Amino acid sequence: MKVSMFYLPSTGSRADVERGMAGTRPELYQRMLAEIAEQARLGDELGYDSVSFTEHHFHVEGFEVSQNPVLLDLFIAMQTKRIRVGQLGIVLPAQNPIRVAEDVAMLDHMSGGRANAGFARGYQRRWVDVMAQQNHGIHGALPHQHDEIDAANRAAFEESFQIIKKCWTEEMTSFDGRYWKIPAGPTPWDLPGTKLYGKGVVDGIVKSIGVVPKPLQKPYPPLFQPFASSEKSIRWCAREGVTAVLPLMHPSAEVELFRLYGEVSGRPLGQGMGVLRDVIIADTDEEAKALWEDSAVFVGNTWFEPFGFFKALVDPKTGAMPDVFEEGLVLVGTVDTVTRQLEKLLKRVPANWIFAWLYNGFLTNDRLKKTIELFATKVLPRVTDARA
Repeated sequence: MKVSMFYLPSTGSRADVERGMAGTRPELYQRMLAEIAEQARLGDELGYDSVSFTEHHFHVEGFEVSQNPVLLDLFIAMQTKRIRVGQLGIVLPAQNPIRVAEDVAMLDHMSGGRANAGFARGYQRRWVDVMAQQNHGIHGALPHQHDEIDAANRAAFEESFQIIKKCWTEEMTSFDGRYWKIPAGPTPWDLPGTKLYGKGVVDGIVKSIGVVPKPLQKPYPPLFQPFASSEKSIRWCAREGVTAVLPLMHPSAEVELFRLYGEVSGRPLGQGMGVLRDVIIADTDEEAKALWEDSAVFVGNTWFEPFGFFKALVDPKTGAMPDVFEEGLVLVGTVDTVTRQLEKLLKRVPANWIFAWLYNGFLTNDRLKKTIELFATKVLPRVTDARA
């Protein structure tokens, strides 16, 4: 099992956010960068496997101020030695896939082959609709949404993913899709330099393009998709060799999606699967739960519940909500409690990855560093085969 430090980089504390417009304050952003860098350096020393950032835009509220996860990755990579850096994820329907292929390949080189590549579909219409307007008809698609908007979003996502893989693995690339055409049309190009030293031009017309650099890792960096929660997404991830990262959901749903991935991929149960978990460790369970209420619960109720994320927690048979502490759906408590929670989680679903959600800003820097240290030095060594 591998562990990633997962950030939805937030500017300021809960009090800063409640004052309003925290995302617009440069001093809060500077503090956020300094604290996340300090935490990442600690994680690097302690053996964490990766750091992961989201992509979101226009968040003046102060939640998820993470416009460019690749730049954040590079910021961390330049200050660390071995920890991998990735995205959960780049929202492909709102991006130019060729630019994404270039950016991640550059990150891979600049980090010395430490890049992960994570791609998401995008659900927040405030920004996806603006940023994806070059792809006519593409909008953000909410969790559990199954309509024409969702279908178009998925089609744009999958097309962009195929282009990115072609850019990484083919010397020269052409593509004729619904949203993207490479080349875009008959493009004249008659440079002597290309005739002598390049490829892709026939009778003075561009027929294919070569995207450079290619990734340092071959054939390309490890692939991830957050936060896969439907059978269709899991099947796609399993077919494409993408690690599916599950959001918080009912234990029975987790078990079924793990089973489905293994069935489709033919891989051992748990391989290619990850789960997202809140991680907070304190001296007592009561203290840890209070910190969780003030950070994770506040963020969840204010920012995620309105999008429908918590619907996945409901028992499909009874309509009841599970005990998130008892079921290992959060890793919150003392070292002993979190160890038991993690053991129960891994017994139910032997996840290949745990993405530890660290609520920067809402928890103090010292508190987060304590959690990061205790999880690595006290919890993981006690969990059988946890670092295998």
